[in-house]
Amino acid sequence: MVLSRIWSAFIIVAIAIASIKYISSDHYKTIFNDMVVGKGGDTLHIATNKINTISPAIRDSLMKNPNFADNRIHYQADSLQQNIKVYRIQEADGVIGTSETAVKICLGLIGIMTLFMGFMSIAEKAGGINLLSRFIQPFFSKLFPDIPKNHPAFGHMLMNFSANLLGLDNAATPFGLKAMESLQSLNPVKDTASNSQIMFLCLHAGGMTLIPVSIIAIRASMGSKTPTDIFLPCMIATFAATLAAMIIVSLYQKINLLKPVVIAYVGGISVLISLLVLYLVKLSKDELNDFSKVLSNGLILFIFFAIVLGAIYKKINVFDAFIEGAKEGFTTCVKIIPYLVGMLIAISLLRTSGVFDVLIDGMKWIANMANLDTRFVDGLPTALIKPLSGSGARGMMVDTMATFGADSFQGKLAAVLQGSSDTTFYVIAVYFGAVAVKNTRYTVIAMLLADLVGIMTSIALAYLFFA
Repeated sequence: MVLSRIWSAFIIVAIAIASIKYISSDHYKTIFNDMVVGKGGDTLHIATNKINTISPAIRDSLMKNPNFADNRIHYQADSLQQNIKVYRIQEADGVIGTSETAVKICLGLIGIMTLFMGFMSIAEKAGGINLLSRFIQPFFSKLFPDIPKNHPAFGHMLMNFSANLLGLDNAATPFGLKAMESLQSLNPVKDTASNSQIMFLCLHAGGMTLIPVSIIAIRASMGSKTPTDIFLPCMIATFAATLAAMIIVSLYQKINLLKPVVIAYVGGISVLISLLVLYLVKLSKDELNDFSKVLSNGLILFIFFAIVLGAIYKKINVFDAFIEGAKEGFTTCVKIIPYLVGMLIAISLLRTSGVFDVLIDGMKWIANMANLDTRFVDGLPTALIKPLSGSGARGMMVDTMATFGADSFQGKLAAVLQGSSDTTFYVIAVYFGAVAVKNTRYTVIAMLLADLVGIMTSIALAYLFFA
């Protein structure tokens, strides 16, 4: 019910804001067309005006720079500076293009899902998942008290968290969906999220990642002199968000985290991560990239090797087991299409209507009124869009770096915010959609609170490391 209300609110607010912009500004006379059939990145020619009709502030800016941008509106003076062309950049695809994109995303997942679900099927039949379940059970049994001893869901969740930790997005999604299916088999009310499913999804959305390779690569491509300096703040921020998710859901479910086993596991993981960080911070950008590639890709190949070797030892029909799991992966991809289309079109309406511009302008006004350093506000578009769209947040991060510089405070903050959490609403749509759960209970609230902790931690770390 909560997700339904939020989804409805997204659509209503987006159309209301667009209507206000249409009525109040000549710059948005095509906004309804843009929201339905517009294409992201299109340059929309709004008008051609005489320079004396432009506001004095913009006119002065054009005298200094013939190509001037004021928020999303761009002005271009001719060679004689007599006529001014006014443009607006389309931020995202309209709902028609977004619907097509959602289906393409699901189709793109089919190959990955069939691959990893096929190997997961082999691992299950060979007993590998049960082995992982016994390894992690002392810790997970405290966080997931409703799951029976040695249940394969423990192993599936461990695979998902491990893939997330190493930045293996392609592997994390199949493992996560398999974990949701395992948890759904224990769910007594099939259309309502169970406590275990909520805990798992909130921990997953914390987005704990060791090395944000893609962010480092983007910063390097945009001319950063020290592209790896956001590595440590990103790791701390994702750890804080994940820990916050664990605490928030535990409070909802009345789980006592102050047990020796929980403290020992969390403490042990923290020590291992700290030791790895001490090693990684000494590496150069190229060495860090090489280490990440060897660790992540090498681990995938090792998992495949270990699964096949174990299956041969157990005398499993390896190829038949793979095909059985691959078929399941294909079915899952088809099943999540309606949920993904529904979520992505709501996100598209928010972006094309300019809702985020309104929010950012409001935050800047509040920061100015409170006499705060307003630099952090320029990095917030990434944080606001991240729960809704990973690609949209990445675009906002790049836009911030292009505007202020890759090594600016705003650029570094946007990079840390991009790496501090997962795409909350996308995750909810895909993971709950795969198991046909309609009532998500307090999942959205818990995940957004964890996101908020990640954002606040990221801002604090940015001022600590880069101010």
